[in-house]
Amino acid sequence: MKKIMLSLLAAMCMFGLTACGSTDSSSSSTADTSTPSQAGLQEAQEQQSATVTEAEQSDEEKTVPEQTEEQSQNTDTEASTGADTIIVYFSATGTTKGVAERIANVTNADIFELIPAEPYSDADLDWNDSSSRTTIEMNDPDVRPAIANDTVDLDSYTTVYIGYPIWWGDAPRMMSTFVEAHDFDGKTVIPFCTSGGSGIGRSGSNLASQAGSGNWLEGGRLDAGISESEIQDWINDMN
Repeated sequence: MKKIMLSLLAAMCMFGLTACGSTDSSSSSTADTSTPSQAGLQEAQEQQSATVTEAEQSDEEKTVPEQTEEQSQNTDTEASTGADTIIVYFSATGTTKGVAERIANVTNADIFELIPAEPYSDADLDWNDSSSRTTIEMNDPDVRPAIANDTVDLDSYTTVYIGYPIWWGDAPRMMSTFVEAHDFDGKTVIPFCTSGGSGIGRSGSNLASQAGSGNWLEGGRLDAGISESEIQDWINDMN
């Protein structure tokens, strides 16, 4: 009888140990499976949130583009200019450009370079060639070469210097294109030229006739190497 009771007791103990082991194994398995699933869900949510944030930032950058420092400075300069004098010039080889810049420095003036719609090549400027472009243009007083950038507004200026090289004793025909397109009424206009030796001649008075308005002074020829003090003397002599 004792043997039977001991056998039953041993069997019951074995059953209890097996059940406990099974429960622990099941709980452990459940925990192992659920942990990766929750981590994956959290990672997916974070990625989705990051994608939305990046898209919103991209839209803002497209809607309000950042202005560069250079653009900001250009805008300020254009908005704050209050000069009453402007130098408008055409320079084929850079000589008139240098003189125009020195006049602008002396007079604290604005400056504007006229650019031909069709630039002049060295062959075009060959005055020894009877078939060169400039020779043909200067032999025809009615030619009006186009200007690529005639966007200058003269309304706010009271004094306008107009500079150019002398070609065949006159101003380049492109200067006629310019003066005929603008109103100089109420303005003092001062022509100046550069050349290898020729004076200003009738080029200034010819432009005045073509403009049809403005108080045109005689102006004059200025040497390529003229100093700013000499320019000041020239200006003083006109007053």
